This record gives sequence, structure tokens and C-alpha cells, in this order.
Amino acid sequence: MIDPNQPEVEQEQTFVSHLVELRTRLLRALLVILVFFLGLFYFANDLYTLISEPLTGLLPEGTSMIATDVTSPFFAPFKLTLVAAIFAAMPFILHQIWGFIAPGLYKHEKRLAVPLLASSILLFYCGVAFAYFVVFPLIFSFFTSVGPENVAVMTDISSYLNFVLKIFFAFGIVFEIPIATLLIVWAGISDVESLRSKRAYVIVGCFVLGMLLTPPDVISQTLLAVPMWLLFELGIILSVIVPRSSDDQDKDLDEAMRQEEENNAS
Repeated sequence: MIDPNQPEVEQEQTFVSHLVELRTRLLRALLVILVFFLGLFYFANDLYTLISEPLTGLLPEGTSMIATDVTSPFFAPFKLTLVAAIFAAMPFILHQIWGFIAPGLYKHEKRLAVPLLASSILLFYCGVAFAYFVVFPLIFSFFTSVGPENVAVMTDISSYLNFVLKIFFAFGIVFEIPIATLLIVWAGISDVESLRSKRAYVIVGCFVLGMLLTPPDVISQTLLAVPMWLLFELGIILSVIVPRSSDDQDKDLDEAMRQEEENNAS
């Protein structure tokens, strides 16, 4: 943490040391992503087969997915493998982020941040799993059954991958709502009763966000908006069950450390 009362030379040295540490942690994260990517690249086509199963299992007999671009058969699995490597490395990436910011946190802040970090990772993965196992079968079952009889469903592999990744990220982020709600209450931005009184606005906002984050169809919008609302309600419940609290000793220690820093600065 840079003290504004430090001499300019010491501040510059501290700033440079932070940049060096940040570069080191970024390189570590990129190295882990590369390791996962190299390990998964051999199975790139298998990964794409797995990710396309919710659609290919519903295609009419005699039809299949197609590649309308010459490079699509290579770049679509390549892109999927890279994203899968980032997903797999996410715990390590967040660990590096945590290692960078942890020295600037006080004891009770660290104690709160660790479970929140672990919960965020778990909820993101839950959102991706919910999209794959629940949302995709419903969406693709509807889309493949409502088209004209004389139109064969033959989806381009790149278009399909872009659609799938967009849904994955949308649901992964949406499943962070309980954590966001908890932080809003803990930070004092709002309280539980105020959030409850705004429930109607939240529901409308969920459907608006569902419209913006998903493709323009009612089914995917609803499948995103309803979980968003339910996750908001879960966040309110957690805010009641787990109110922000820390031991008095931790607070006294943090205050003493802060006072000591101010005295040293003066």
C-alpha cells in the first residue's frame, strides 16, 4: 500500500515493486492457461462434440452441423479449447488476483474475502452447468421443432459456438447475484428491507437484462430472468442469515494498525 507521505523515491520504488509483482502473477496465470490449453488441444474435436450434443441430439435424421467458412473446422474447436482452458484455470487465476490484493487487506477483510472468492468460483461453474444441462435442451428442443417442414436445420459450427459461449458467460455472471447482493448489504449501500421493497423493480430489471444478455427469443430470456430473480431472493436470504460481523479483537487490531500507520506517516 503506497503512503502519500512517503518520500517520492520510496513511493516510486513501491510502485515499481507492485508492477513487478503484478507482471509475475499475470505471467503465472498465462502459463497455467497455456498448460491447460496444450493438455486439452488434443481433445479439441471431442470437446466440440460434447458441447454440441444438446443440439446434434435433436437434429432430424440425415442432417448435421455444417461449416460455412473454410477455416471453421479448425478455429471453432481451437476457440472452444482456449475458453475451456481459461475456465479450468479460473481458480488459479483468482488465486493470483487474491495473492496480489491480500497484503492490502486487514484481517477481518481477508476472512470475509476468502469464502466469497471460493463461492464466486463455485457459482460461476454452477451457472455454466445450469446452462448446459437445463437451458440448452429446452432452447434447442423448441427451435428445432417450430421451423417449417421443408427447412432442414443445419447450424454453422462457428455460429453455434458463439451462441453457446454467450449463454455460458451470461449464466455464469448471473449466478454471481447472491454474492453481489451480499456485498451490497455488507458494504452498507442498501439494507435487506430496502431490497425487499424494490422487489418489483428487480423483477422487471431481470427481464430487461435477460433481453440484453441473451439472443432475441422469449424462451432464453425467460430462462435467464427467472433464475436471476430467484438468485436475488437467495442473496436476500443469505444477507439475513449471514450478517456482516467480525470479532471485536479484529476490529481493535485493525484500528490499532491503521493508527500506527498514521503516526508513522506523521
